[in-house]
Amino acid sequence: GDVITKSSQAYVVRGIGLINDMEEIEVMGGLKTAYDFVKKSLLAGKSVCTSNKELVAKYGAELIQIAKDHNRNFLFEASVGGGIPIIRPLNQHITADEICEIAGILNGTTNYILTKMDKEGADFQTVLAQAQELGYAERNPSADIEGFDAVRKIAILASLAYGKSVDFEDVYTEGITNITDIDFKYAAAMGKSIKLLGKCKKEANGIVASVTPRLLSPSHPLFNVEGVVNGILVRGNMVGDLVFIGSGAGKLPTASAVVSDVVDAVRHLNIPVTVIWDKEKLELLEFGKSRKSFFVRVEGDEKDKIEEAFENVTYIDAGIENEIGFVTRPMSEDEFKAASEKLENIITRIRIEE
Repeated sequence: GDVITKSSQAYVVRGIGLINDMEEIEVMGGLKTAYDFVKKSLLAGKSVCTSNKELVAKYGAELIQIAKDHNRNFLFEASVGGGIPIIRPLNQHITADEICEIAGILNGTTNYILTKMDKEGADFQTVLAQAQELGYAERNPSADIEGFDAVRKIAILASLAYGKSVDFEDVYTEGITNITDIDFKYAAAMGKSIKLLGKCKKEANGIVASVTPRLLSPSHPLFNVEGVVNGILVRGNMVGDLVFIGSGAGKLPTASAVVSDVVDAVRHLNIPVTVIWDKEKLELLEFGKSRKSFFVRVEGDEKDKIEEAFENVTYIDAGIENEIGFVTRPMSEDEFKAASEKLENIITRIRIEE
């Protein structure tokens, strides 16, 4: 590409930057071209800083190892959470802890949409159109609203937290396209908010990971994270809850995170920064085995059939005619599926974050 800026210290070429002759920056996005460029740079003995979540989620472990083999660094703070410092704390500052859970509002577009629906009572399509007009959502918004952006980010965080590779394609993913303004009326009746949450959690039998809409209570640290802001909760066995909140996207927050990596790479010119992320795949616990309560909406007024299917439930009155809303007891995803098959008129269900 053409050189678009030049100084005595740096060249920037359409999303690829050369800092002196020892470091490079990749911010062009995409996968194949970015992967080829980054791998070639690392093999040539250059450290690389990137904001490319797709690249990191797919090839992070491989590129980290190549960097280590050449006493260089592959750094990617900007790939998750924009300007929020989260990668470096996981790598360097919480290493004494066992990470029990990471839960994050990892996509500003979906959080903006859900916040507007909550505060203004607007429907999904109306708010999506507003988000596109404001530049918060792309013309083709599927990566955001279907959860594909968030799932790559939670896969990166889970890989760093547990030291093995989490394949984002193995993570259960559900977007926000089925959330309606009626759902928010029920949420208000329960005193809860609805967020798209990327989550990995250490349970008794293994690690569970998912991206799904969740109902959060006011006591949850991410309850009040609104608009295009991102929020990430890291729960350690010794340090307890750490919450990172800030600008999750945008040119200036992303640039801030990239430059922080450049500075870190300069400080460690010939010393690889410790990043524990092996190529060995982390086998996730089957999502169907994970347990939680569910909020469910059902057409009609046949409570006897609901109680026959789900046993003990708590009914929620949001003033909606011709349907019933209720909360189930804690159960596994598989148990919920089996119970829901006994009802033919379920409108929707949303998982409840404990």
